[in-house]
Amino acid sequence: MKTSAELIQEAKKNAALEAVKHVKDHFIVGLGSGTTVAFAIEALGKRAKEENIKIMGIPSSYQTFQLAVQHGIQITTLDEHPVIDITIDGADQVTPELHLIKGMGAALLREKIVATASKYNIIIVDESKRVKVLGENNQTVPIEILPFALALVERKIASLGGTSIIREGKGKLGPIITDNGNMIIDVNFGLIRKPKEMAFKVKNIPGVIETGFFVDLTDLVYIATENKIEKLEK
Repeated sequence: MKTSAELIQEAKKNAALEAVKHVKDHFIVGLGSGTTVAFAIEALGKRAKEENIKIMGIPSSYQTFQLAVQHGIQITTLDEHPVIDITIDGADQVTPELHLIKGMGAALLREKIVATASKYNIIIVDESKRVKVLGENNQTVPIEILPFALALVERKIASLGGTSIIREGKGKLGPIITDNGNMIIDVNFGLIRKPKEMAFKVKNIPGVIETGFFVDLTDLVYIATENKIEKLEK
């Protein structure tokens, strides 16, 4: 008999398959980051091969780039294709209004660029990521910052009621450095009832490159539960 964790993994794979059905021949596809998106990338590569459809992917991280190449997905860039047909990504939290927190994989800047360039954004999550209000369960908000501005940003974040921690690497001393050469701080704001307003305030701090608030960007969410795939639409 399958465990709860195994059932959720299976459901995530099925949710990824549903998301991939939205991709059509000659689509430019934004590829998010994370373990759930890995299922979608594998399914995309399989579709491209078995159905002989031509798709090109724009990865949001080096890890995603490697995975896409591994599964035979042709890679392109925003310079060549500034408008993306569809992006498939994951999230760390999602509300009924389709507000998200993203960035626990430290790829939030490129993920947001890809999402903003997309005509349609699909998010895949398991049911543990569904919340009523962002910030539940002590969920932190990742923020990518310029290292030079660390002290200033931390002080300004504190004035907004946030508690920040520098994200450190595993297996090495010192902070995580993003693909863009910046640092990540994880900020606990408590319950965030006005994410759009908070995102604006944080983004306006000099030295903040991007925030993990993804507001008004998502069109469709597939939520994987043990028994079914639920769908939230904009």
